[in-house]
Amino acid sequence: MNAITIVIGSICILMISYRLYGIFFTKKVLKIKDDTPTPAHAMEDGKDYVPTNKWVTFGHHFAAIAAAGPLVGPILAAQFGYLPGLLWLLIGAVIGGAVHDAVVLFASMRHGGKSLSEVMKKELGPVAGFCTGLAMLFIITITMAGLSMVVLGALERNPWGTFAVGITIPIAMLVGIAYRKTGNLLVTSTVGFILLMIGVFIGPMIQGTAFGDFLTFDRDTLAIILPIYAFFAAALPVWLLLAPRDYLSSFMKIGVFIALIIGVFFVNPVIQFPPITEFIHGGGPVIAGPVWPFVSITIACGAISGFHAFVGSGTTPKMIDRWEDIRIVGFGAMLVESLVGVMALIAATALHPADYFAINSAPAVFATLGMEPVHLQALAESIGMDLEGRTGGAVTLAVGMTDIFTGIPWFAELSSYFYQFVIMFEAVFILTAIDAGTRVARYLIQDFGGNVYKPLKRTNWFPGTIFASALACFMWGYLLYSGDISSIWVLFGVSNQLMATIGLVCGVTIVLKVADKRIYALTCFIPLAYLYITVNVAGFWMIKNVYWNTAAAGYNMLNGILSVIMLVLGLIIVVAAFKKWAELWKSPRFLLSQTASS
Repeated sequence: MNAITIVIGSICILMISYRLYGIFFTKKVLKIKDDTPTPAHAMEDGKDYVPTNKWVTFGHHFAAIAAAGPLVGPILAAQFGYLPGLLWLLIGAVIGGAVHDAVVLFASMRHGGKSLSEVMKKELGPVAGFCTGLAMLFIITITMAGLSMVVLGALERNPWGTFAVGITIPIAMLVGIAYRKTGNLLVTSTVGFILLMIGVFIGPMIQGTAFGDFLTFDRDTLAIILPIYAFFAAALPVWLLLAPRDYLSSFMKIGVFIALIIGVFFVNPVIQFPPITEFIHGGGPVIAGPVWPFVSITIACGAISGFHAFVGSGTTPKMIDRWEDIRIVGFGAMLVESLVGVMALIAATALHPADYFAINSAPAVFATLGMEPVHLQALAESIGMDLEGRTGGAVTLAVGMTDIFTGIPWFAELSSYFYQFVIMFEAVFILTAIDAGTRVARYLIQDFGGNVYKPLKRTNWFPGTIFASALACFMWGYLLYSGDISSIWVLFGVSNQLMATIGLVCGVTIVLKVADKRIYALTCFIPLAYLYITVNVAGFWMIKNVYWNTAAAGYNMLNGILSVIMLVLGLIIVVAAFKKWAELWKSPRFLLSQTASS
């Protein structure tokens, strides 16, 4: 199998899906029209509710949702072979992910840009709303820790990468201020992008200097720095850091994968992995469980992801300029992310399997596989870094992409630059999601806390903003500091996909209210049914075989308790939803129309 076949086929499927299914879902199912002001206009406050150009909003939304998931998930799932991950990325994104993202964004905007917990409270009642809010707090905390864990492996003892990532913060703030002052998007974007590139290319100059030594951090130090950064990203006005940083990073993200697509067309690497490996029944060195349900748990972002519900009911609905923008921002961004996941899968499976497992397994575990690395030593020398045992997926993507581009003769001289650029690209990918995710966690804490102390409900109340941001960062920072990739990633996957089922529960409810035909509710119910069963099977498997199994390497009572709590919350929400759906199904059509318009 050649990579070019996969790329062309995937692009065609995703483009056709956007053109046909995207229009059907937004126009026919959700009946979206530009006949009323969006929340960004109706509630404009210059801080959180800000009408924003659709391409800037797309850039923010895409950057926020496309975090570690479409990069790391497909790479880890490559353990099963290229076929299971590829099928899930394409089918899951079209049938599930794009629908989920568009309907959650639409539902939040119908309720004034409120969080999903507030939407569920209105749609399904106070019990479902409370359970959704509590589940969201658990899930966003675990998600932020899981995403941040990937950054630690990429930036640990890597001053070049740390500098390149860190410089994006003042550059984004400069762009945000300049755009607000001048309104010239083209000039500010161009200058910001050039500055980002300069940051990568001057990176080697700091290595071996006192400044480079200062930026050489161990894992524990980085685990403290990341929550501190997230605090400022969550507390500052959206236009100052979050939106311009996400917008600029979207250039890098899309640009890198366009470059990778072009590279695949020029080099046309062979996919060296088989369609299915011996580990589909479980027992693999990267993922312990079998291909189902764990391919749909390991690959979240890129196919369907509950984290998107936080963004789609957090920052993005407060920025949408026109209702019609939901199709490109909600539905379209998900399909672009699916292509990102496909390219990450290609980068991993184009490596020799022995090289892949040498990077993604601890040295002691790799020694038991009876494999010998093939090209890894040569790649390590050209890049200038040791590569064995750098688990977590980020390094694998950078190595895989670099390996593809070494098929271009003159590229060998630029291998180290390209590797560090991809590391920066991955870290910025993840940090933009941490920006938005922590801000959403802040909103959730303020929603919950506001029931006890009313001023907390006001998102523009400065003391409440500071308190909620600090608490959110402390919660996920604790998990980050005390965990590792093996203990966090699957827990993140299960919790993330449970969140997606909650988003689809909301979707079924909304569609039953607004659609002309009740059968259109199947657009949300079919992916909901599959995902809910998958999440529960995976959750129980992990609790039984890993978290509460004293003989397992991943034994962790806290992770097991968190898993049980989340699955119980999910069950309560689904039961409440079925009761509501039964009521809606029995209601006369005109009553449903009145409810939808109220």
